[in-house]
Amino acid sequence: MLRSVGKSVARIESAEKVTGKARYVNDIYFPGLLSAVLVSSPHAHARILSVDTSKARDVSGVLAILTGEDFPYNLGLYLGDKPPLARDIVRHHHEPVAAVVAENEAAARKAAELIKVSYEPLEAVLNPKEALRPDAAILHEMLGSYRHISAVRPEPGTNVANRTKIRKGDIEKAFKEADVAVEVEVSFPPGDHGAMEPRGSIAEIRPDGSVVIISSTQAPFVVRSLLSIYFGIPAGKIAVIAPYIGGGFGGKAGIQLEGLAYLLSRAVGGRPVKLVNDREQDLTGSPGHIGLESTVKIAAMSDGRIIGMDLLYLFDSGAYADYAVNISRAAAISCTGPYKVDNVRCDSLCVYTNHPFATAYRGFGHIELATAVERAMDVLADRIGMDPVELRLKNAIRAGDTTPTGSLLDSNTGDLKACIRRTAEMIGWYSGNEERFERLSGEKVRAKGIACLWKAPAMPTNADGGAIITFNEDGSANVMVGAVEIGSGVMTAVTQIVAEKLKIDPDKIHVVTELDTRRHPHDWATAASRSTFMVGRAVIEACDDVINQIKLTASQVLHCMPQELEMEDGRVFIVGEPEIGLDLSSVVLGYTYENGHAVGGQVIGRGRYISKRLTDIDPETGEGHPALEWTLGAQAVEVEINLLDGSLKVIKAASTIDVGRTINPLIARGQVAGAIQMALGFATTEGFSFNSRGQIINDSLRGYKLPRFGQDPEYLIDFVETPQRDGPYNMRGMGEQGIIAIPAALANAVSRAIGKPVNILPITAERIWQAMRGQER
Repeated sequence: MLRSVGKSVARIESAEKVTGKARYVNDIYFPGLLSAVLVSSPHAHARILSVDTSKARDVSGVLAILTGEDFPYNLGLYLGDKPPLARDIVRHHHEPVAAVVAENEAAARKAAELIKVSYEPLEAVLNPKEALRPDAAILHEMLGSYRHISAVRPEPGTNVANRTKIRKGDIEKAFKEADVAVEVEVSFPPGDHGAMEPRGSIAEIRPDGSVVIISSTQAPFVVRSLLSIYFGIPAGKIAVIAPYIGGGFGGKAGIQLEGLAYLLSRAVGGRPVKLVNDREQDLTGSPGHIGLESTVKIAAMSDGRIIGMDLLYLFDSGAYADYAVNISRAAAISCTGPYKVDNVRCDSLCVYTNHPFATAYRGFGHIELATAVERAMDVLADRIGMDPVELRLKNAIRAGDTTPTGSLLDSNTGDLKACIRRTAEMIGWYSGNEERFERLSGEKVRAKGIACLWKAPAMPTNADGGAIITFNEDGSANVMVGAVEIGSGVMTAVTQIVAEKLKIDPDKIHVVTELDTRRHPHDWATAASRSTFMVGRAVIEACDDVINQIKLTASQVLHCMPQELEMEDGRVFIVGEPEIGLDLSSVVLGYTYENGHAVGGQVIGRGRYISKRLTDIDPETGEGHPALEWTLGAQAVEVEINLLDGSLKVIKAASTIDVGRTINPLIARGQVAGAIQMALGFATTEGFSFNSRGQIINDSLRGYKLPRFGQDPEYLIDFVETPQRDGPYNMRGMGEQGIIAIPAALANAVSRAIGKPVNILPITAERIWQAMRGQER
């Protein structure tokens, strides 16, 4: 019987956060800390003619003013295409062009206001389709010379930063043999994560040449690695410290302000420099979520069986590649959604435009592909006169089927059909009206929509996790893992796993939350919904190591074999004779006999996990085994629409995800509820609006509308628990999955309610009103 895993214990991370004691980057001050402020471009695409800093340099307290000319090189995550400050050309609205370092923030801001930049505006490239035209301006003329990893395939002389191809079966034959074919175009603009804490970094170069970075980052080891690569600093001389993060959602998973903060410190002799975005800079000057223009074609038989999908995903990378090249790749790997499709052609392109550049966003390409595919699924259901739920049940993927990359799904695969049925039940799909449509009094109507999801971690094939366990004099345990606390409750999950494995009270487990790359075991990144899975495996191995050491020492004292011992409730004792044993406190730092002799020494447990048997995908066919584990689910919404003005209210949102096992049901439910609300913001109010010059016209929180408290729907959340036998206590990842299918379900519900297709997000009242009149744009 499980003692801790599967229980709804309180989050260990909550106490400091809810009392205001948690320390974030911008809370950190110490003597000698300098301030940096950025100057950004008012243009989306322009040539920099001159930068006049003469008046700014006269401001008292200013120590340095830097421009792009001071940093003649590029940085980047997978593709080194981004100058630390714009050099010669600005490629997106609010791109930083200069930085001021001063003794205090007031002086830095005063000087920044005095910097005069002269520009020659250039025509902006406004969307991926426009960027692919033969006469489009090439935004990165040196693309062929940029450093990049082998999995990224830029196309010099074009605006394509990466192209991923999936080829499975015979797509031409499938469409010839099909009884019916549908084609749907779905699109939405780039936008922002809306994290409560803006990005920030502090950098210092110590007298011995070591570099210390304190940053709001989900990926401290990635930051360390890239700083080492780009600046030639030995990795062992770099320390990256990650305190609490006030929301990440993928937006803090790469390298962003850290490189520039290091360069600014270097410019002032290594003194510590703090660089923190203000809200507007964080919204538009730093990377946000990716945009998409997609075309989905489905070939099917009259009974609803899908025999082919032809998919084109044009991802709007914005001005730079960052994570976008991998987002487009991840979407290709999962391109069909969770359906059995034997014939697939997918081209997924990462395309440069003059929009703000994109990075990882919760769902990592899957919220985008799901919206496209699931809209097409509903169109297909309407075309053949089949219930949308039944169509999805008929084509649901399962163990024994293959993914678009040809990877075989094993017995760990979740039960998508059970998720679909449970979600349909919770939303009342079969209760009464077969059309899932109801006209209320007056001009209001209600309708329901459903959609499916799947996701595997999009990560390197050698992604890893580690754990170290030490002990204190009272027998309590200290646990260090390389994951960052970003709001997902991973530290609580680690606590529960250790408590379960060592059979001790969770209160006697202390997880170190502030991460320091000099002390913590290596971990690829806290991203991709893989942290609890991989770190959990490492923690279990570390616990096994601990148990073996404790039993070995205790066996010497108790004069028995180690295998004759058991551990529980803070004691180690002989099996069947619990009175013959020792308190852990007398063993974990070595046992001392009455005469002073000591044996054993301190217990230090270590564990590690690295992804197994993963491969890259073939660049021409996409064939390969890139996915560690798959999480499947279904989601649905019920909406109410006023047909007079198009106003929309989400009444209910239902979600069922096959998680293998919930380590903590309460946290799991909270993760899904938060993801649903984030998805509803993505689908109904969020997204950048641009003018004809590529400038953002809603570049503050007054215009960029995030969901507010009180706008929540009724949440209907459940889980299916098909064991993931290679996961810690049979669990699989679920941090991002709750966001993925909600926008598609919403678009399906709205389309059903008004009797017109709505394929452009966000679905605002204005867009609904236009769609009802055939004017959607």
